[in-house]
Amino acid sequence: MHKESGDGENAGHEAAEQDGSKPASRRAADSAAPAGRQRRPRGGTVAGVLSALVLVAAGGGLVSAASLSPQGPGSSRQLDAPLAAVPAGSSVGVCPGPARLLEGTPVGTDPQFSPESGTANTVVNAVVLGSTAGELPGSRLASLKGKTLVELAKAADPSAPDTPAAKPAAGSPVLLAGVVPQRPVDAVSVLSADAQANRQASAGALMSYTAGDGDLRGSAAAACQQPANDLWLVGANTALGRTAVLNLTNASTTPATVSLDLYGAKGLIQAPGSRGLLVAPGTTRSVILAGLAPGQQRLGVRVRSAGGPVAAVIQQSVLRGLTPGGVDFIVPGTAPAVRQVIAGVDIQDPAALATLTAKPGFADAGPSLQIAVPGSADAVVAIKLYGRDGQKALPGGGVVKATAGSVTEVSLAGVPAGYYTVEASSDVSFTAAARVTKGLASEDAADLAWSPASARLGSQHVVPLPTTGDRYLVFGAPDGRATISYTPITADGKIRSAAAADMAGGTTASIKVPADVDGSPVVGYLLSAAGEAAYGAVLLQQDGTQDISTVAVAPGAAGQEQVPVTLGY
Repeated sequence: MHKESGDGENAGHEAAEQDGSKPASRRAADSAAPAGRQRRPRGGTVAGVLSALVLVAAGGGLVSAASLSPQGPGSSRQLDAPLAAVPAGSSVGVCPGPARLLEGTPVGTDPQFSPESGTANTVVNAVVLGSTAGELPGSRLASLKGKTLVELAKAADPSAPDTPAAKPAAGSPVLLAGVVPQRPVDAVSVLSADAQANRQASAGALMSYTAGDGDLRGSAAAACQQPANDLWLVGANTALGRTAVLNLTNASTTPATVSLDLYGAKGLIQAPGSRGLLVAPGTTRSVILAGLAPGQQRLGVRVRSAGGPVAAVIQQSVLRGLTPGGVDFIVPGTAPAVRQVIAGVDIQDPAALATLTAKPGFADAGPSLQIAVPGSADAVVAIKLYGRDGQKALPGGGVVKATAGSVTEVSLAGVPAGYYTVEASSDVSFTAAARVTKGLASEDAADLAWSPASARLGSQHVVPLPTTGDRYLVFGAPDGRATISYTPITADGKIRSAAAADMAGGTTASIKVPADVDGSPVVGYLLSAAGEAAYGAVLLQQDGTQDISTVAVAPGAAGQEQVPVTLGY
């Protein structure tokens, strides 16, 4: 097993996280089900829906009885709305397609693309976690139109009779994963996994792009994202030599009508054509952001969808004259809040950065934090950087006023080279992302990556990885001591022995991922955190090049939820 590097590096082994989650307790309406029987995933979904109907019916009976009783003074009493159990749904991750070069100068905002360079390579890596009974959920990697590319496990037959679920022998859980390693793709793809025992399947996928020539030279990576109806993306640039293309994908069966809120350096941008964008089911719509907000060195985008949920990603590229300045996929970060944390920020030598960014056209070649404040009140934001040995002071003090309705940028240069975690806090809600750059010679090709603010680590995060290049897990513990368990998953589907990183508060730790474990390539990790708040990201580099990509750790799987049922008409 490998060792981690960073502060508090007493790496030890502990038991791998087990997917032993059980369904939430049945409500009174479910008590009629025979004891000792466990339904198949789809049967569980039907049972959950029936439970909700029974509860609604029961609630309706309460209302009817109340309406027939005398309504004199003191005869009424408050009735709480009942809670209905909502079965966990399928896990869905939408993976962006390859980076594409804009062709010519298109009119309006709908682009035309030319093929990528001859050396471009785009692959998807996916991991689906099995249950402790050794069963994989029905899961597949498919095209956006639904054509199966790779089937990991067949879906359960909903017409088959219910049978008791198999149980592993006591003390010997069967841990396995379904794996898709390095699957070449040429378009948007979708990873889906059925729920198991009223719990969303633990699954994840990662799209990675590399090119050694052309205007889109560099690397870009993006975690395949769960579609949503409200998304925030920060880091776009539509100034001269910068190209930002927003790709909206609707993987559902319901049409989506999308509206965009655009936040620039000087405030909210009112752009004709930013409302009522129709994205049909099973399609991707691309929008050139320069057609809506031209000449913006800083641009934040809020994507709101009515109808079907969408996945959103911005393909951002830089070209300085004839020299490529990098390519990346900007993905949504956490919603506006009074505190945002970003892990996996790689900062180069401060003296060399100062020389480079002082040159004309290279102001955006250094690391920075961009802050978007959507409300009507300005935010005073305190920024802290935590490295391997603790907090490092930012030149200028790290306190900045961020204007309401706009995007403010703060340089992160001036601290020693290394990996950092950025914490920003204010009394006004905001969202943020950090730019990471690689390359210090103005005459050479460089690369960039954007790391969005992410959620706190919990239990059982599935983190897929490409099998090539240099790969690092980067963790930050800004508040206090935290313990992070990281368990390798290999290409043969085995979940290996776990190791643990014991981190002191206010530090960042990095772990270099080994090429293989016992001869099988490492294709992902299973992460869990305990103690104070911890955050994580994946940092990807290519040996001998300036390529760099960052990917925030996605939230873990969701279980069965309880929602209130509103009675009335």
